[in-house]
Formats: sequence, structure tokens, C-alpha cells
Amino acid sequence: DVPPTLVSFALAPADTRWVLSPEFKRAGSAVSLVRLPVDTDGLPDFEHLKSIADSLHRLNRNETITSLHHIGGIGIAGAVAKMAFGNRIGFTSAAVVGEHRDQPLDWMRPAWFSFLIEHDAQEATTIHRALPDAIVIGHTTDAPVLVIGGSTHALDTLLDAWESTLEPVYPTRPDAVAAPVDPPMATSAAPATRRIARIARPRVVIPAFPGTNSEYDSARAFERAGGDPSILVFRNLTATHIDESLAQLADAIRESQILMIPGGFSAGDEPDGSAKFIAAVIRSPRVADAITELVEHRDGLILGICNGFQALIKTGLVPDGRIRACGDNAVQARLAETPTLVHNTIGRHVSRYARTRIVSTLSPWLMLCRTGDIHTLPVSHGEGRFLANEETLRQLAANGQIATQYCDASGNPSVNIADNPNGSLGAVEGITSPCGRIFGKMAHTERHGPHVAKNIHGSKHQPIFESGIAYFTD
Repeated sequence: DVPPTLVSFALAPADTRWVLSPEFKRAGSAVSLVRLPVDTDGLPDFEHLKSIADSLHRLNRNETITSLHHIGGIGIAGAVAKMAFGNRIGFTSAAVVGEHRDQPLDWMRPAWFSFLIEHDAQEATTIHRALPDAIVIGHTTDAPVLVIGGSTHALDTLLDAWESTLEPVYPTRPDAVAAPVDPPMATSAAPATRRIARIARPRVVIPAFPGTNSEYDSARAFERAGGDPSILVFRNLTATHIDESLAQLADAIRESQILMIPGGFSAGDEPDGSAKFIAAVIRSPRVADAITELVEHRDGLILGICNGFQALIKTGLVPDGRIRACGDNAVQARLAETPTLVHNTIGRHVSRYARTRIVSTLSPWLMLCRTGDIHTLPVSHGEGRFLANEETLRQLAANGQIATQYCDASGNPSVNIADNPNGSLGAVEGITSPCGRIFGKMAHTERHGPHVAKNIHGSKHQPIFESGIAYFTD
């Protein structure tokens, strides 16, 4: 039973240029406590709070502070720990007093409407002038430890204690240990070339199926790259709507140079698996004929991201380069050898950033990339674990069809859950067709912008959309 509950949502629109994240940014910074006085009943002075908020806003606009965290119920020590976790930057406390000069600072006491701010040590005077109640309580360090009042705590130990509470409910680590990955096989094969005339502004059709959620980001990415994208809404309310949508999609593919199947959860990932609805659409005779013509006769390109990748691999467009018929006995006989995408090893949806490495430039989609390039990209899926038998994996690598792999900070393919969010075999993130013109990948390259995930380090721009357009324009 659910007890009587009030759920409130609030939205505060802001200029993204001045959004400030809470994690420590660098070692050697000063950390100050901005304390809001309370009355004898423990209630804050809201006029004073507004004055503090105005001062913090001005300091942020002047780029005087580099991070900020509201303390709230977790206390100063809890807020310091969470600020340190993000970039594994340590903290050492200074000799400071509490609200009463004869008492030490209470690091564990809740401090509602009070803040911790990180700033350059040389800006302490500026901070104190703007916020007279602010006091420096310590500084950040390179060592991944918290030193508070002479007590030292390793960040790894604290983080493990923090995360382990709900680990049985929302696991972050798989039960089984994956097999190690061989060193990456870098392939610098020349991308496939087109045999048709240049096109000034290639047309891109982006079908939006029931449950698709990345069509707008995908369209914006192609438009920025110089393409002419159009979103086609696939209607499925009635049998007539489905028939009309199949005809419209087939016509749109014939009028376009690029087919992009975006991410999402088509038909709610039902029945019992991802992208089955899209796969059924692709296999329909009209759409299948249009796709075959696009790839085999017009040198067109196909891109599938996340849910789109799942559809491409279910239909055989990757890695085979052709649509695999369901009733084909020969195909059924080799299903055990066919790569697939299954549930993540932690048994649930993952949503985070991951590093990927360019392994092969066979695909025109990667013509503006170089082997070894590392990108930090968002992933969001429940079924993204790539599986294939050893021989198939070896053959894909030899053909240059393994385009991208999950990797660690040094660029080495990894099975560690911290680097490989779904436990993909061989750390495979994306593969191509034999010709390279069909590319499927899990990470959402399209979810990129100048102020998106500002606090995530790494190169977040992977030029696959620019590459796809340049294939036709250069």
C-alpha cells in the first residue's frame, strides 16, 4: 500500500551557460562554507537567503566559483564526500570553528539552505566581500582521500559504502566476471566510395515509430551537418494507418539518400524483446524493397543507433548487409552463429556516459574519424550487450566490421562495468555491414550540444553525421 503522499515537481529555467555542477573541479582549490543563520525555532531568514542566492549568482557569472553544493540533510561531511566522488578529487579540512567560537565545526549536522563552494584560494577576499558569512573550511587535493579533523578516509571506501546500500536492489555490478578482451585490432581500410554524382544536400528520412524518442536530436544532428532531414511518423492506430505508413516510408526511402533509425523503445520493447516492431516494418515487402534498392543500387547509407541498431542486427542488415528472411531455413540453421544484442549483464537499464574507441574506418560513417580516436558518449538501453561466437567475432574483426569498442581511459577495450556498461563481448559497441555503408551502434552520438553534460570530461562530438553527409557532398 502507498501511504498518502504529496509529490511536487518544480522547474527553474536557466541560461545553460551558467549552470554549475557540484563536483570538485581541480586540486588546490579552496572550499568555503556559506552558512545561513536560523532563528531559535530553526527557521531560516528568507530575505537573507535571497541575498545569498543573488551573491552566489553574481560570483558564478563572474566565474569566481567553480562548483557549488547545497548541504541540506547530509551535513557538511556528506556534501564534501559527494563533491569529491565525481572526479576523485580529495579534500583536507582546515582549522575552523562552529557557530559558537568556543565550539568546533559540526561536520555531521544537517545544514539546510547552506552551501559549499569551490573557488580559487586567491579569491577568498572576493568571496568574503560578497558573502560575509562565508568561511574557508579546507582545500581540495590530488590524493583521493578525505581528511577531516585529523581523520583520513579513502574515497573508494566511502563510495563503496555509499553505493552498496542499494546494490541488492539496483545493482551496479554484474554477478559474473566477463572474459578479458584481446587488444583492439585497428583497421584502416579505406571507406566505401559512392558511384553516383555529388549531392549538395542529401535527404535523410528518420522514421519515428511508437516509442521512438531520439528523432528530434537525430534530425538536428543531420541538419547541423548540412543534410535535409525529415521525420516520418509511423502511425499504428489502425490497420489502415499501418498500411499507409508502410507505403509512405517506402516512398520516403526511395526519395532519400540516407535512412536513419533512431533510438527509443519501439512498441515498448514488446513482445518480449527490443526492436521487434521495427524489424517487422523493415521486413515488410515494400520497405524491404526500398531498402535493398537504397543500399545495392543507389549507394545509400543506413544508420541505426540504440533501438535502431537492435533493429538492424535483428534483420541482418548488420553484419550481413542484407535483410534476413525469417523463414529462410539456411538462415535459421546458422542463427547460433549470428551476432545479437541481449539484456545488459546487470539485468536492468543503464543510463550514463561511456568511452568508445574507433577501431575501423571501413565505414563512410567514420570517414572523418581516425582509428584510435576516443569519444565519451551517452548510453541508455536495457538490451545492448553484444554477443557472438568466437569465430564470428574474429571474422568481423578481420573484415574491419567492428567499428567501435568500449574502452578505458587509455583506449584499451574493457570488460569492466565501469567502462563497458552492458558487458558486450569483445567490448563491441558498433558494427557495420561488409561494405561499411550500414552502421549500427549503441551510444547516442546525436545527443550532443555545447552545454550538454558540461561536467563530463572527454570528446563528446563524434563526427558520424558530418561523415555521412560528406560521403555525398565531397
